[in-house]
Amino acid sequence: MVQDATATTNVTTKELVNNVLAAIDKEREREIISRRFGLFDRKETLEQIGEMLGITRERVRQLEKAVMSSLKATVEQGNIEEVSAFEERVVNLLQNHGQVSRITELTNQITPSADREEQARVAFLCQLCTGLVVINEDDNFYSSVGILAIHDEKTIKELVSTLIETIKQIGEPKDIKTIAKAAKIEDPARAAALASTSKQLATLNSRWGLVKWPMVNPKNIRDKIYVILKENGKHMHFNEIAAAIKGSDFKRKDVTTQAVHNELIKDKRFVLVGRGIYALKEWGYNKGTVADIITEVLKQAGEPLHRDEIVKRVLKSRFVKETTILLNLQGKSQFKRVAKATYTLAE
Repeated sequence: MVQDATATTNVTTKELVNNVLAAIDKEREREIISRRFGLFDRKETLEQIGEMLGITRERVRQLEKAVMSSLKATVEQGNIEEVSAFEERVVNLLQNHGQVSRITELTNQITPSADREEQARVAFLCQLCTGLVVINEDDNFYSSVGILAIHDEKTIKELVSTLIETIKQIGEPKDIKTIAKAAKIEDPARAAALASTSKQLATLNSRWGLVKWPMVNPKNIRDKIYVILKENGKHMHFNEIAAAIKGSDFKRKDVTTQAVHNELIKDKRFVLVGRGIYALKEWGYNKGTVADIITEVLKQAGEPLHRDEIVKRVLKSRFVKETTILLNLQGKSQFKRVAKATYTLAE
């Protein structure tokens, strides 16, 4: 069971950050570090801080670099004991999490109130720990931290690239054990931890894939409908689909039944196969009325068929009452009875 950080350090992350800042002699430099890392408010740019302090952005960058180097040296010398205890706690957590973790996930384990400022404070403290490697957020990676003795930043990024290429080659979402084996990473937990640091990968229902794949990263109601139908493996009524979305693990699942029905009608991936019942087109279903399906059945047969056989074949692609099929056979001019209960296409 994960314990609060106070069980190890006897201080909260906020108090620990204040202790670290107290080791900085000049107020201006404390202000720079606090604002650059967003320790108590939103993060600020070099330009914003420079304008506030009346110095250039380059001077802000220089001061930030110098102060961080000094703080790391102070921590390494053991002059801020709480940081060493914090590092030990983080290492223990990471060892149970595949040796690497996103800052958001790590913060959730360290403190019960894992808001944006707490995440910023945890990331800042990790920067000071000599036994940790920190990956700063960019277009490809989330802000993450790993155990330096296991892998440096270059190794982490290379392993993530291997996972991405492996998933691309597989071509569809798979469970992490399958992906790890194909990527030649022995520990699936480590593979999952590494994958979680990448902005190019996503996971849903215990499967990993590229973030652009709807099956692991549905971005709108249509994608969520697709995932629900795909997971179910068979046709569903739009009411069932709406209920399934509301009970899913999607990040946003507050949808109305009407909205779901509207999207089913619009998207070509879905085919109406019965009254309010939809299936995926990729399963071999085609759009059309019951009469259209009867026509297709007779065309493919190339000969007259008994009505029972027609009903049997139509029901393979439409979930309607038998009487509906029979009424279409008897009431539509494109069908002609050529013998008792036997029909063909009219000329």
